[in-house]
Amino acid sequence: MTGGPGFDPVVLGVSGASAQPLAQRALQLLLQAGERVELVVSRGAIGVWQAELGIQVPSEPQAQEAFWRDRTGISTGLLRCHRWNNQAAGIASGSFRTRGMVILPCSMGSVGRIAAGVATDLLERAADVHLKEGRPLVICPRETPWNLIHLRNLTALAEAGARIAPPVPAWYHQPTSIDDMVDFLVIRVFDGLGYDLGTLRRWDGPIQG
Repeated sequence: MTGGPGFDPVVLGVSGASAQPLAQRALQLLLQAGERVELVVSRGAIGVWQAELGIQVPSEPQAQEAFWRDRTGISTGLLRCHRWNNQAAGIASGSFRTRGMVILPCSMGSVGRIAAGVATDLLERAADVHLKEGRPLVICPRETPWNLIHLRNLTALAEAGARIAPPVPAWYHQPTSIDDMVDFLVIRVFDGLGYDLGTLRRWDGPIQG
């Protein structure tokens, strides 16, 4: 279900965990579908881009929008980027309407602070807003293994109304590349918000020989 720019936006939060290409692909598919995206990339995520990929993501919103447009190669859709520490942004208020929020990937540090109701940056504040307003919040924790603290924090978030969707790959769609795996993970995450972001071979029973 994609409605284009006339619909309420989705908030895409990107925190400082590995698997940043999942966030880029999610953004690419959303914009390609003509969606409105409110994007907040945490300070930790900017650091991960630099450390793992050798790429400097700008913090300034207009420069960051240009950066993502260039990275994704998509000119459609509506994109608004937010500085990671701007807690005066629209998405920091419950009166700002959205279709939901996805944090992809989500570090266990972000998980812990959101679970405790602590908002040290805009990503955490926006997540807290979605919980208090009863709006969809999808948390995609990218960490393994999970210790007892992680499990308790994730349980607290689930009890508060969040959907926990770790990016776990599957093989029944017969992937032949990393890109196939990435698309499967991203599309399945956004299934939970009612988005239809691309073609995917879905499970409908054993393959007939």
